[in-house]
Amino acid sequence: MASLTQAKRLVVKIGSALLVDKATGALRSAWLHGLAEDVAWLKAQGTQVVLVSSGSIALGRGALKLPESDLALEQSQAAAAVGQIRLARAYEEALAPHGIITAQVLMTLEDTSDRRRYLNSRATFEQLLSLGAVAIVNENDTVATDEIRFGDNDRLAAQIAATIGADQLVLLSDVDGFYTANPQDDATATRYACIEHITADIEAMAGDAGSGLSKGGMKTKIMAAKAATAAGCAMVICEGSGMRPLSALENGANCTWFTATLDPQTARKRWIANMKPKGGVTLDTGAVRALLDGKSLLPAGVKSTIGAFERGDPVAINDPDGHQLGLGLIRYTAQETRTIQGHQSHEILDLLGYSGRAALIHRDDMAL
Repeated sequence: MASLTQAKRLVVKIGSALLVDKATGALRSAWLHGLAEDVAWLKAQGTQVVLVSSGSIALGRGALKLPESDLALEQSQAAAAVGQIRLARAYEEALAPHGIITAQVLMTLEDTSDRRRYLNSRATFEQLLSLGAVAIVNENDTVATDEIRFGDNDRLAAQIAATIGADQLVLLSDVDGFYTANPQDDATATRYACIEHITADIEAMAGDAGSGLSKGGMKTKIMAAKAATAAGCAMVICEGSGMRPLSALENGANCTWFTATLDPQTARKRWIANMKPKGGVTLDTGAVRALLDGKSLLPAGVKSTIGAFERGDPVAINDPDGHQLGLGLIRYTAQETRTIQGHQSHEILDLLGYSGRAALIHRDDMAL
């Protein structure tokens, strides 16, 4: 099937049961160092890597000597606060010998559902990846509540993959793929090597059972697969407890791949193109030519602004005659856009009082 080394951007999700020993509550340090070797190998092949890691609550639970039974929300938040610093330090210590800089990114559901915060998150990831850092992402369990939480890092990993335009997502799990039934309960269950379309029958096969430390079952993995593949990102479920799980996957370990029909960029453009504009900008002829040549939209190329929109909203991009060229997610409010339109990017600081981004609409955020 697909090769991990073919991925330009790879997101890897690590579950709590892989990182934390259930019996002792201690970090599986040797396993983590093996994963770090895999990350270093992938980066050496030119692949950008983001890790979405569970484990903060499990580590904090052990440190605080909290019971193994289900925790109250405030107990989970306290455990996350204690465990997250341990988790981040463990990744830093594992990756540092390979010359890899680590970054910590904590997310909530609101960070991807709110367009302004979504653009901020995307810009942060883009900068980290361009600088060669490996981001360690986790749900912000310290402040997340039941109303805003992802509920499982499978879904979070899929959202991150869509946000950064990853072309592959690996879910390291305690099972070696997707089966027709739970293989622990049904000896006749068979594993799918590849799923091209997630049908109603496939969804019906997904069970709820998860491991002792992990909240997610197969249903959350199918939800993740639907979100990832819709964004142009192929996804694979594989067993991850071995010492170098990504190398094992590359060398033919059992797994299930979910294929994407579109590449990430095309899927993102289609998503933007289907939005309803909140306003619009009219360009001069020079800006139109620049956009058609694949450039971003700069403030200098805007002649006028219509509507009342906020940062991150979709706006129509119009030519000098008022014909719509496409849609884009704008990086400034309508009021700010009117202030800086027709001006050079280096004038933004003087005009707005702060140093904003040079592009009004980045080329990756527009569909023409």
